[in-house]
Amino acid sequence: MSFPLLTATAALPAIGAVATAAVPAARRTAAKWLALLFSLATLVLAAVVAVRFDPAGGRYQLTESHAWIADFGVRYELGVDGIAVVLVALTALLIPFIVLAGWHDADPLETGSRRWRPTQGFFALILAVEAMVILSFEATDVFLFYIFFEAMLIPMYFLIGGFGDRAHEHGEEAASTQRSYAAVKFLLYNLVGGLIMLAAVIGLYVVAGNFSLQEIAQARASGSLHMATGTERWLFLGFFFAFAVKAPLWPLHTWLPNAMQESTAPVAVLITAVVDKVGTFAMLRFCLQLFPEASKWATPVILVLALISIVYGALLAVGQRDIKRLVAYASISHFGFIILGIFAMTSQGQSGATLYMVNHGISTAALMLVAGFLISRRGSRLIADYGGVQKVAPVLAGTFLIGGLATLSLPGLAPFVSEFLVLVGAFTRYPAVGVVATLGIVLAALYTLVLYQRTMTGPVKPEVSAMPDLRVRELVVVAPLIVLLVFLGVYPKPVTDIVNPAVKQTMSDVHKTDPQPEVEAAK
Repeated sequence: MSFPLLTATAALPAIGAVATAAVPAARRTAAKWLALLFSLATLVLAAVVAVRFDPAGGRYQLTESHAWIADFGVRYELGVDGIAVVLVALTALLIPFIVLAGWHDADPLETGSRRWRPTQGFFALILAVEAMVILSFEATDVFLFYIFFEAMLIPMYFLIGGFGDRAHEHGEEAASTQRSYAAVKFLLYNLVGGLIMLAAVIGLYVVAGNFSLQEIAQARASGSLHMATGTERWLFLGFFFAFAVKAPLWPLHTWLPNAMQESTAPVAVLITAVVDKVGTFAMLRFCLQLFPEASKWATPVILVLALISIVYGALLAVGQRDIKRLVAYASISHFGFIILGIFAMTSQGQSGATLYMVNHGISTAALMLVAGFLISRRGSRLIADYGGVQKVAPVLAGTFLIGGLATLSLPGLAPFVSEFLVLVGAFTRYPAVGVVATLGIVLAALYTLVLYQRTMTGPVKPEVSAMPDLRVRELVVVAPLIVLLVFLGVYPKPVTDIVNPAVKQTMSDVHKTDPQPEVEAAK
């Protein structure tokens, strides 16, 4: 029997969560190091998964399958394709940086004026989220996927509501109220989406007789499983609604700005760079593969919603006074690009969308974590409370600028490649959609450069005149992310080589081929 590598990759952070939570309350530093150790060990296993995955091999590799709830056809089935591999790697890569960046975020205040949950709980919850996200990427049983898709809401709820941002302009009582509101809103939105999806999961079982993604997809492809048009469309909508909430897609996005604003910077990164990727990944894995005809039927409406997300999110980002809310609305705009790439139904668009998930995770982590370091020094999230930071903390300002330039997809940085592929994929099939989507690029340049100008340039405000530059721990967090942004911006081939075969198979699922160019290239 071969070693269950996929199970181990998810089990390791779960074990780490239990071990970290069990550390005595007086040993906070030991709990931090233990969490970091488990996150690094998980990264090693994720790297082994990536190395052992053969892009030229079968669609799902390193598979595991065991009977679980036999009476209902539920199995413990895991497997990864090229898309899942890169997202598992992204998750495992970001968690150590999240742990390091949040090293002091759950330390109790000396004044005792605010009650915080134990430091151990903060890091244990982060590792628990990591385990559930990885299992969501690996699960090929629909019911198994649903369990972890919903279960990750519980630790996220406590991370948002129990370990919120300490920088609040309205005092401790108001901060506690707003944290609770953001956590409950996050939970309710995602629970409603999950309940609708549960109904669709049950409906799929009634139609197909099992929950195995591979078996259902094969039966559909061979013609042995036929769904009535109306049934397929209703099931598709049930799945898509839950994924659109998680993504988040307009108009189901309103929980994200509140959640990111009230969270610590590392938890905000966990939300938008890790957890939200499960929604867009599931659109590719489940919506297109299980319901190909319904996916094509819904494409025009979804493209319109994606365009609204792109433009609406960018416009609201321009007008934000709060740094975290600005990054949140920028992320809504970026997720619009990802969904646009998925439903453009072209290989360039879907490859770009998958690459965008990876690059957005890295760029948002870089920008938000540096913003968190900035906010922790000044004690305010308001843009107006800053000015002239580059004169007193040039390294902080420089890394903040690179993170911002990556967010606006500057050529030479990783997000440019993915955004370019998405736009090419959209233009080849829907030219008008591609034209409108380019407005997001213009607006991204506006909100990013205005943010940098107002916080980093100009006269030095007295409140920031003594601001220290990045410390060693903070540089260890930021520097590798900056290196990755440059490396993948210049040489994205290692990721695209893994992703492209999986994208071709997804295109085959929906019976789509790329449009032929109107003018053939000269020979």
